[in-house]
Amino acid sequence: MANAQKKQAYSDGEMLKFKVKYGWFKTSEATLSVNNSTLDGIPVHHIRGYGKTTGMLDIFFKVRDNFESFVHREEALPLKFIRKTNEGGHRKDRMIEFNHRIDSAVVNDYKRSTKTTHYIKEQTQDLLSALYALRNKVDENNLQVGQEFNLNLFFDEENFGFKAKYIGEEVLETNFGKVRTLIFRPLVQAERVFKEEESVTIWVSKDQNKIPLKIEADLAVGSLTATLEEFKGLSFPFSSILRN
Repeated sequence: MANAQKKQAYSDGEMLKFKVKYGWFKTSEATLSVNNSTLDGIPVHHIRGYGKTTGMLDIFFKVRDNFESFVHREEALPLKFIRKTNEGGHRKDRMIEFNHRIDSAVVNDYKRSTKTTHYIKEQTQDLLSALYALRNKVDENNLQVGQEFNLNLFFDEENFGFKAKYIGEEVLETNFGKVRTLIFRPLVQAERVFKEEESVTIWVSKDQNKIPLKIEADLAVGSLTATLEEFKGLSFPFSSILRN
Protein backbone atom coordinates (compact mmCIF):
# COMPACT_ATOMS: atom_id res chain seq x y z
CA MET A 1 0.00 0.00 0.00
CA ALA A 2 1.36 3.44 -0.92
CA ASN A 3 2.22 5.98 1.76
CA ALA A 4 -0.85 8.18 1.87
CA GLN A 5 1.17 11.02 3.43
CA LYS A 6 3.45 11.34 0.42
CA LYS A 7 2.16 13.40 -2.48
CA GLN A 8 2.06 11.31 -5.63
CA ALA A 9 4.04 12.12 -8.76
CA TYR A 10 0.79 12.74 -10.68
CA SER A 11 -2.53 14.32 -9.79
CA ASP A 12 -5.94 15.44 -11.03
CA GLY A 13 -5.78 17.36 -14.30
CA GLU A 14 -2.44 16.11 -15.62
CA MET A 15 -2.28 15.75 -19.41
CA LEU A 16 0.64 14.58 -21.55
CA LYS A 17 0.52 14.66 -25.35
CA PHE A 18 3.06 12.86 -27.51
CA LYS A 19 3.94 12.75 -31.19
CA VAL A 20 5.11 9.41 -32.50
CA LYS A 21 7.46 8.87 -35.43
CA TYR A 22 8.34 5.70 -37.31
CA GLY A 23 11.70 6.44 -38.88
CA TRP A 24 11.44 9.97 -40.31
CA PHE A 25 7.66 9.98 -40.61
CA LYS A 26 5.19 11.25 -38.04
CA THR A 27 2.69 8.40 -37.93
CA SER A 28 0.58 8.86 -34.81
CA GLU A 29 -0.20 10.82 -31.68
CA ALA A 30 -0.98 9.73 -28.14
CA THR A 31 -2.42 11.37 -25.04
CA LEU A 32 -2.31 10.40 -21.37
CA SER A 33 -4.59 12.12 -18.85
CA VAL A 34 -5.48 11.84 -15.15
CA ASN A 35 -8.70 12.95 -13.49
CA ASN A 36 -10.16 12.41 -10.03
CA SER A 37 -13.30 10.28 -9.96
CA THR A 38 -15.06 7.60 -7.91
CA LEU A 39 -15.69 3.93 -8.66
CA ASP A 40 -18.37 2.24 -6.58
CA GLY A 41 -17.91 4.99 -4.01
CA ILE A 42 -14.11 4.59 -3.88
CA PRO A 43 -11.96 7.66 -4.72
CA VAL A 44 -9.86 6.84 -7.79
CA HIS A 45 -7.54 8.37 -10.34
CA HIS A 46 -9.19 7.81 -13.71
CA ILE A 47 -6.25 7.45 -16.11
CA ARG A 48 -6.92 7.50 -19.85
CA GLY A 49 -4.62 6.65 -22.71
CA TYR A 50 -5.61 7.35 -26.30
CA GLY A 51 -3.61 6.81 -29.45
CA LYS A 52 -4.36 7.13 -33.16
CA THR A 53 -2.57 7.01 -36.46
CA THR A 54 -2.27 10.15 -38.59
CA GLY A 55 -1.47 11.09 -42.19
CA MET A 56 -1.08 8.46 -44.90
CA LEU A 57 -0.71 5.62 -42.41
CA ASP A 58 -4.24 6.32 -41.17
CA ILE A 59 -5.54 5.51 -44.64
CA PHE A 60 -3.76 2.17 -44.98
CA PHE A 61 -3.54 0.97 -41.36
CA LYS A 62 -5.95 2.80 -39.09
CA VAL A 63 -5.28 2.55 -35.34
CA ARG A 64 -7.59 3.75 -32.58
CA ASP A 65 -6.44 2.64 -29.13
CA ASN A 66 -8.38 3.48 -25.97
CA PHE A 67 -7.14 2.39 -22.55
CA GLU A 68 -8.60 3.35 -19.16
CA SER A 69 -7.42 2.52 -15.66
CA PHE A 70 -9.22 3.29 -12.41
CA VAL A 71 -6.55 3.45 -9.69
CA HIS A 72 -7.28 3.59 -5.95
CA ARG A 73 -6.08 7.04 -4.87
CA GLU A 74 -4.52 5.92 -1.58
CA GLU A 75 -3.40 2.37 -2.34
CA ALA A 76 -2.23 3.24 -5.90
CA LEU A 77 -3.51 -0.11 -7.23
CA PRO A 78 -5.82 -0.58 -10.24
CA LEU A 79 -9.44 -1.54 -9.57
CA LYS A 80 -10.61 -1.66 -13.19
CA PHE A 81 -8.91 -1.66 -16.58
CA ILE A 82 -10.67 -1.10 -19.92
CA ARG A 83 -9.19 -1.79 -23.35
CA LYS A 84 -11.00 -0.89 -26.57
CA THR A 85 -8.62 -1.06 -29.50
CA ASN A 86 -8.79 -1.28 -33.28
CA GLU A 87 -5.44 -1.84 -34.96
CA GLY A 88 -5.83 -2.30 -38.68
CA GLY A 89 -9.17 -4.04 -38.19
CA HIS A 90 -7.92 -6.24 -35.34
CA ARG A 91 -10.26 -5.33 -32.46
CA LYS A 92 -10.20 -5.99 -28.74
CA ASP A 93 -12.87 -5.02 -26.21
CA ARG A 94 -12.06 -6.09 -22.66
CA MET A 95 -12.64 -5.03 -19.07
CA ILE A 96 -10.60 -6.34 -16.14
CA GLU A 97 -11.90 -6.06 -12.58
CA PHE A 98 -9.22 -6.43 -9.90
CA ASN A 99 -9.76 -7.73 -6.38
CA HIS A 100 -6.44 -7.31 -4.60
CA ARG A 101 -7.76 -8.66 -1.30
CA ILE A 102 -8.11 -12.14 -2.79
CA ASP A 103 -5.45 -11.71 -5.53
CA SER A 104 -7.81 -12.21 -8.45
CA ALA A 105 -8.76 -10.54 -11.71
CA VAL A 106 -11.97 -11.08 -13.66
CA VAL A 107 -11.58 -10.58 -17.42
CA ASN A 108 -14.69 -9.71 -19.40
CA ASP A 109 -14.01 -10.22 -23.11
CA TYR A 110 -16.96 -8.61 -24.87
CA LYS A 111 -15.82 -9.57 -28.35
CA ARG A 112 -15.76 -13.28 -27.45
CA SER A 113 -18.62 -13.04 -24.89
CA THR A 114 -16.47 -14.72 -22.21
CA LYS A 115 -15.81 -14.07 -18.54
CA THR A 116 -12.82 -15.69 -16.85
CA THR A 117 -11.17 -15.41 -13.41
CA HIS A 118 -7.40 -15.40 -12.98
CA TYR A 119 -4.93 -15.45 -10.09
CA ILE A 120 -2.77 -12.31 -9.79
CA LYS A 121 0.30 -11.61 -7.67
CA GLU A 122 0.44 -9.06 -4.85
CA GLN A 123 0.55 -5.37 -5.80
CA THR A 124 -0.26 -6.15 -9.45
CA GLN A 125 -0.59 -3.27 -11.90
CA ASP A 126 -2.28 -3.09 -15.29
CA LEU A 127 -0.65 -1.93 -18.51
CA LEU A 128 -1.53 1.75 -17.94
CA SER A 129 -1.26 2.04 -14.16
CA ALA A 130 2.26 0.52 -14.26
CA LEU A 131 3.70 3.72 -15.77
CA TYR A 132 2.24 5.82 -12.96
CA ALA A 133 3.29 3.31 -10.29
CA LEU A 134 6.90 3.57 -11.51
CA ARG A 135 6.75 7.36 -11.34
CA ASN A 136 5.82 7.05 -7.67
CA LYS A 137 8.40 4.35 -6.99
CA VAL A 138 11.49 6.14 -8.32
CA ASP A 139 13.34 8.49 -5.97
CA GLU A 140 14.94 10.94 -8.39
CA ASN A 141 17.62 11.96 -5.84
CA ASN A 142 18.68 8.50 -4.74
CA LEU A 143 19.52 6.29 -7.71
CA GLN A 144 22.37 3.94 -8.55
CA VAL A 145 23.33 3.12 -12.14
CA GLY A 146 22.17 -0.42 -12.84
CA GLN A 147 19.44 -0.24 -10.18
CA GLU A 148 16.35 -2.22 -11.18
CA PHE A 149 12.69 -1.53 -10.52
CA ASN A 150 10.27 -4.45 -10.58
CA LEU A 151 6.50 -4.60 -10.88
CA ASN A 152 3.92 -7.34 -11.16
CA LEU A 153 1.81 -6.78 -14.26
CA PHE A 154 -1.42 -8.39 -15.49
CA PHE A 155 -2.31 -7.97 -19.17
CA ASP A 156 -4.13 -10.04 -21.79
CA GLU A 157 -5.08 -12.68 -19.21
CA GLU A 158 -1.47 -13.27 -18.16
CA ASN A 159 0.82 -12.33 -15.28
CA PHE A 160 4.12 -10.71 -16.23
CA GLY A 161 7.18 -9.64 -14.30
CA PHE A 162 8.04 -6.11 -15.46
CA LYS A 163 11.57 -4.81 -14.92
CA ALA A 164 13.15 -1.43 -15.70
CA LYS A 165 16.86 -0.68 -15.28
CA TYR A 166 18.26 2.77 -14.42
CA ILE A 167 20.95 3.73 -16.97
CA GLY A 168 22.04 7.22 -15.88
CA GLU A 169 21.37 10.94 -16.44
CA GLU A 170 21.35 13.14 -19.53
CA VAL A 171 20.50 16.72 -20.42
CA LEU A 172 17.92 16.33 -23.18
CA GLU A 173 16.94 18.85 -25.87
CA THR A 174 13.14 19.12 -25.85
CA ASN A 175 10.34 21.40 -27.07
CA PHE A 176 10.58 23.07 -23.67
CA GLY A 177 14.35 23.67 -23.72
CA LYS A 178 17.11 21.67 -22.11
CA VAL A 179 15.85 19.32 -19.41
CA ARG A 180 17.66 17.19 -16.85
CA THR A 181 16.51 13.61 -17.36
CA LEU A 182 16.82 10.13 -15.88
CA ILE A 183 17.22 7.27 -18.36
CA PHE A 184 15.55 3.88 -17.91
CA ARG A 185 15.57 0.74 -20.02
CA PRO A 186 12.63 -1.65 -19.59
CA LEU A 187 13.08 -5.33 -20.24
CA VAL A 188 10.79 -6.29 -23.14
CA GLN A 189 10.03 -9.55 -24.89
CA ALA A 190 12.34 -9.84 -27.89
CA GLU A 191 10.19 -11.79 -30.28
CA ARG A 192 8.49 -10.47 -33.41
CA VAL A 193 8.28 -6.78 -32.41
CA PHE A 194 11.55 -5.75 -30.72
CA LYS A 195 15.13 -6.39 -31.79
CA GLU A 196 16.27 -7.54 -28.34
CA GLU A 197 15.26 -7.47 -24.67
CA GLU A 198 16.77 -4.01 -24.04
CA SER A 199 15.37 -2.33 -27.16
CA VAL A 200 13.34 0.39 -25.40
CA THR A 201 14.80 3.51 -23.74
CA ILE A 202 12.81 6.06 -21.74
CA TRP A 203 13.89 9.54 -20.65
CA VAL A 204 11.94 11.06 -17.70
CA SER A 205 12.28 14.47 -16.06
CA LYS A 206 14.62 14.58 -13.08
CA ASP A 207 12.13 16.16 -10.73
CA GLN A 208 9.25 15.01 -8.58
CA ASN A 209 6.94 14.67 -11.60
CA LYS A 210 9.13 12.16 -13.46
CA ILE A 211 7.14 12.70 -16.66
CA PRO A 212 8.23 10.74 -19.74
CA LEU A 213 9.82 13.13 -22.25
CA LYS A 214 11.10 10.72 -24.87
CA ILE A 215 10.76 7.04 -25.71
CA GLU A 216 12.86 5.20 -28.31
CA ALA A 217 12.28 1.64 -29.46
CA ASP A 218 14.41 -0.42 -31.84
CA LEU A 219 11.94 -2.67 -33.63
CA ALA A 220 12.52 -5.80 -35.63
CA VAL A 221 11.96 -3.56 -38.65
CA GLY A 222 12.85 0.12 -38.22
CA SER A 223 12.65 2.29 -35.11
CA LEU A 224 10.00 4.27 -33.27
CA THR A 225 10.33 7.52 -31.32
CA ALA A 226 7.75 9.22 -29.11
CA THR A 227 8.40 12.74 -27.80
CA LEU A 228 6.38 14.90 -25.43
CA GLU A 229 5.02 17.97 -27.19
CA GLU A 230 2.44 19.30 -24.69
CA PHE A 231 1.72 19.00 -20.98
CA LYS A 232 -0.43 20.59 -18.31
CA GLY A 233 -1.56 20.05 -14.72
CA LEU A 234 1.70 18.67 -13.32
CA SER A 235 1.66 17.75 -9.64
CA PHE A 236 4.94 19.59 -8.95
CA PRO A 237 6.87 22.49 -10.55
CA PHE A 238 8.77 21.45 -13.70
CA SER A 239 12.08 22.01 -11.90
CA SER A 240 14.26 19.84 -14.14
CA ILE A 241 14.21 22.38 -16.97
CA LEU A 242 17.44 24.39 -17.33
CA ARG A 243 16.90 28.12 -17.43
CA ASN A 244 19.19 30.30 -19.53
